[in-house]
Amino acid sequence: MASIRQSKIESVIQSEVSVFLQRNASICLGTMVTVTVVRVTADLSLARCYLSIFGGRDKKDVFESIETNSSRIRGEVGQKLKNLRKIPALKFHIDDSLDYASKIDELLKK
Repeated sequence: MASIRQSKIESVIQSEVSVFLQRNASICLGTMVTVTVVRVTADLSLARCYLSIFGGRDKKDVFESIETNSSRIRGEVGQKLKNLRKIPALKFHIDDSLDYASKIDELLKK
């Protein structure tokens, strides 16, 4: 169970990464990317960001572009979180829960 401080940091990181990806659409290669969940470790050293990628481009290409720019994203988030001593490292993952839900729904319809 996450502490109150972890929850607050998770929500701030989620909103800041979302805003950064919206403002810098070139990183996302013109596709729509949303940050669905952010989980921060107990020692606040790592933040796992789960992304949903929608659009015409290949998900792998968009994900690789985001991963290569992760240090830039971390720096931008760090400027917004000036009260933290150490900014968590950002690790990105593809959130495939919507694909999984549609697959389950399809199986139930059969």
